[in-house]
Amino acid sequence: MPSIDAAALLKEASLRVTRPRVAVLTMVSDNPHADTDTIAMAVRRELGSVSTQAVYDVLRALTEAGLVRRIEPAGSPARFETRVGDNHHHLVCRKCGAIADVNCAVGEAPCLHAEDPRGFVLDEAEVTFWGICPDCLSRAE
Repeated sequence: MPSIDAAALLKEASLRVTRPRVAVLTMVSDNPHADTDTIAMAVRRELGSVSTQAVYDVLRALTEAGLVRRIEPAGSPARFETRVGDNHHHLVCRKCGAIADVNCAVGEAPCLHAEDPRGFVLDEAEVTFWGICPDCLSRAE
């Protein structure tokens, strides 16, 4: 059973409701921080033949509509999540690449204030915390 009503979210965002859009949005919601290949494989299992380009196009449309957030940790392919209503950050494991959300350290966006924004109007700060996840730590013992 899907955790979200993807069709309703698409309609609210004024996007046409299609089977690939519903499948991609549901997959991203159910599997935060998945990469495009993982999303495409899951969508193909559900719908059958769907091109990788179609999945990229859907992800771009969902991102532009504000339904999905794209994150790009260094050395990793782009990842996607549906947690878009706040300015949270991410924890990334240096060994296995696992990603977890971490709430903003200060509160309101942007969480960090640049000393000299050089004329930029800031609306978001992206912070990535790097370390070793509990699973990798336990395997190392």
